[in-house]
Amino acid sequence: MTATIALVDDDRNILTSVSIALQAEGFLTRVYSDGETALKALVDNPADLAIFDIKMPRMDGLELLRRLREKSRIPVIFLTSKDDELDEALGLAMGADDYIAKPFSQRLLIARIRAILRRTELTQTADPAAADAQPPLERGRLSMDPARHRVTWNGEAVTLTVTEFLILETLAQRPGIVKTRNQLMDAAYQDDIYVDDRTIDSHIKRVRRKFREVDPGFDSIETLYGAGYRFSEE
Repeated sequence: MTATIALVDDDRNILTSVSIALQAEGFLTRVYSDGETALKALVDNPADLAIFDIKMPRMDGLELLRRLREKSRIPVIFLTSKDDELDEALGLAMGADDYIAKPFSQRLLIARIRAILRRTELTQTADPAAADAQPPLERGRLSMDPARHRVTWNGEAVTLTVTEFLILETLAQRPGIVKTRNQLMDAAYQDDIYVDDRTIDSHIKRVRRKFREVDPGFDSIETLYGAGYRFSEE
């Protein structure tokens, strides 16, 4: 089934060029030049994935994401400028799945779209047989069910995005073993997609924040400066 991608940007040149590139790859596209129009359309008729520019008049991408997340969990990729580090971190904290800085490679954007759609589909279509074949991962107070994309800490549910889940799963599979940022990138971003260290660090911060919402003392993801991260069962 062909995936539908919603593009939201006040730059019509970007809307046109990205839409043409996506259609050439077999995607259906919907384009919106302002956040208010996009919000109503996405709530009434959700797309499979949305791409938001952060800097837009009237309703910017961050506000659009905040209001959309009240109604929908569709994957969202942010388009940012290179100087928008604060906006990138805030967007990830609010539930964006990824971000890509302008100017960007359309090939890279398409690769990220495909990776997110594939991971989303795998979590949504897991059948009982697959669930039985892939038992939950239990590590101390942490429980992860890959087939159902469910996470609990001390029995309390923790909601993670697909990317966050893959990063945490990679760490939890071998407690005490340090995973470099490159190893975490390989687990979360396939198809030879390059992301910089800040992306992994932002995901880790967001995972920690979510766990501390259910347990303020959560400290099981340790940072080893210059080396990477590791998960501790204690």
